[in-house]
Amino acid sequence: MKNEEINKKAKNKISINKTIYFTILTIVLIAIFCIALTPVTFQNDTYYNIKVGEHIAQYGIDGQDPFSWHEDLKYTYPHWGYDLFVYLIYNTFGFTGIYITTCILSILLGISIYFVNTKLTKNQLLSFAITIGVMYLIRGYIAARVQLLTFILFVLTIYLIEKFLETRKKRYAVGLIIIPIIIANTHVAVFPFYFVLYLPYIAEYILALLGEIVFYQKIRVALLKFKIKHFEKIDGKEEKVQELKKQQKTLEDKVDKIKVKRTKELQEPYKIKLVKNDNCKWLILILIICLFTGLLTPLGNTPYTYLIKTMQGNTTQNINEHLPMTIAEETDALCTIIIFLAILIFTKAKIRLSDLFMIGGLCFLMLSSRRQITMFALIGSVILNRLILGINPEHTKQKNEKSPNKSSIILRSIAIIVIMLGLSYHFGKDKFNDTYVDETTYPVQASEFILQNVDLTTAKFYNEYNYGSYLLFKGIPVFIDSRADLYAPEFSGKDDDIFMDFINTSSIGKFYGDTFEKYGITHIIAYKNSKMNMIITKVDSEHYKELYKDDYFVVYEIQK
Repeated sequence: MKNEEINKKAKNKISINKTIYFTILTIVLIAIFCIALTPVTFQNDTYYNIKVGEHIAQYGIDGQDPFSWHEDLKYTYPHWGYDLFVYLIYNTFGFTGIYITTCILSILLGISIYFVNTKLTKNQLLSFAITIGVMYLIRGYIAARVQLLTFILFVLTIYLIEKFLETRKKRYAVGLIIIPIIIANTHVAVFPFYFVLYLPYIAEYILALLGEIVFYQKIRVALLKFKIKHFEKIDGKEEKVQELKKQQKTLEDKVDKIKVKRTKELQEPYKIKLVKNDNCKWLILILIICLFTGLLTPLGNTPYTYLIKTMQGNTTQNINEHLPMTIAEETDALCTIIIFLAILIFTKAKIRLSDLFMIGGLCFLMLSSRRQITMFALIGSVILNRLILGINPEHTKQKNEKSPNKSSIILRSIAIIVIMLGLSYHFGKDKFNDTYVDETTYPVQASEFILQNVDLTTAKFYNEYNYGSYLLFKGIPVFIDSRADLYAPEFSGKDDDIFMDFINTSSIGKFYGDTFEKYGITHIIAYKNSKMNMIITKVDSEHYKELYKDDYFVVYEIQK
């Protein structure tokens, strides 16, 4: 007996060592892959993050925009916590510090996906493969932007919800309350989405509750009991009372049979598993508490109003990442949807009702706005993991219990290392010569010319959306930048829709001269190959004095 216990302990020790070894290996490989996916060149948001953070550090949150030459523009500072963080990194370590921070956040995201999948499904190898797939799917959204932080928080939210429902431990509840506070102070636009993640679990609980009660039969039983009490008070109605009691007994027997049948169906469902988890009522309480966390911010009621105002305006209809997804153009997303459908239709895998609600809702969001492919991939990873493991649960269980030998582990490790290093090199090789600032996209040299040769106290520059953030980063007051909400009347406090005036002018849907006159524009900086510059160059050059030109940008002064 002692020998058996010793052997069992030895096997457990070997299994633990193998698990630790594989965990370390996968974390290192995930980190390398995430670094390979992280771009060196910054997107436009990074530049205004730095400048807004600097303003907050010096003057606090004053509710006014200091970077546009438009007067008295109201600004909500929706990323104030992240802006301040980015500025402090930049002020200490420069652009290199921001790049390294982005790499770290990317690595933390990859590790979070792997950690959550492993903890919830207990399969390391499949969780590793799915993690790599998710990072590949969202590679276009890995950037020095606040969304990288909120991706991590949303992945952890799913883990905390599921662990709370499983154990009802207080530490998971505390985590669920802390996360929306962080979101409300770093990325207020997605604050409402946090609560969407609760809905599938609550919906499953409510439906399970209704199914358990057998709602329609319970009402009939209650009515019969009421009638029996009524007729018992009336003389000469004994026969009626006996008849009603007989009906009651028959109906109660029928209800009992339905309950037995439903319990059996729930234990062995055909496709959809419906589980009544009583801990969900406490999850609802946590949700209610979290609704008030939006008040724990210096932004007032902005966490509750920001998304509503954004949806009321025109900005989401004119920014590429907010537009509906064209599924034929998104091969990766299409393949992922096909995988989900194939598993559900052609295998014996069963899906939890909450998972079905979740993946269905995320799919709808993804089709409505292409940027939501990130949420579909991140949250859907856990659901896909469960479905794959559910294809043949007995085989999976036996495989998990069977411990691979040492030579098998070495061969697997070598194969995984070779494949991952190859993938990492493939995605990272094009970034070796990249710079933090892309001079083909941002007016690096043109900005230096403007700073040295133009009086910015009187000049009013017309610029384009994509590089406005770089101009304000350099200290040049702008007509517009990538903080789209700032220039919409829902936020700006002005009657003029500056954002739509830019959209119509840049697309030549509105004559640019009318826009210049309306806003008192004195100077223009434009892409050399823009529609507006082509027209100016060909047919309208006498009204515009060319001050500067390089391979990508041109600067004009308007001649009165």
